[in-house]
Amino acid sequence: QVQLVESGGGLVQAGGSLRLSCIASGRTSSIYRMGWFRQAPGKEREFVTSITWSLGSTSYADSVKGRFTISRDSAKNTVYLQMSPLKPEDTAAYYCYLRTRTGAEFWGQGTQVTVSS
Repeated sequence: QVQLVESGGGLVQAGGSLRLSCIASGRTSSIYRMGWFRQAPGKEREFVTSITWSLGSTSYADSVKGRFTISRDSAKNTVYLQMSPLKPEDTAAYYCYLRTRTGAEFWGQGTQVTVSS
């Protein structure tokens, strides 16, 4: 079993920055990929970015390319999401997820990001 705890959300003005963190605990030896999804009110959850644990290969949604950066600290079992510049349309609950080498998936409880115009 794996537990994920996100932090770093908040309220920021358009053009500002935030850094989200997600710490994994439990059976972290089997991590294959970690990343972030987000869900705005009335919308479906959408992919934001991901990173493979061994090689650090990254993938981004077109809507955040060039603005968001995902990184990991393997020693701390932590993944980060640096977001800048933020836009009002980035307002959403951001969820950390983890996929193991056997295909199991785990989700965090979510952290709210609100960008004012």
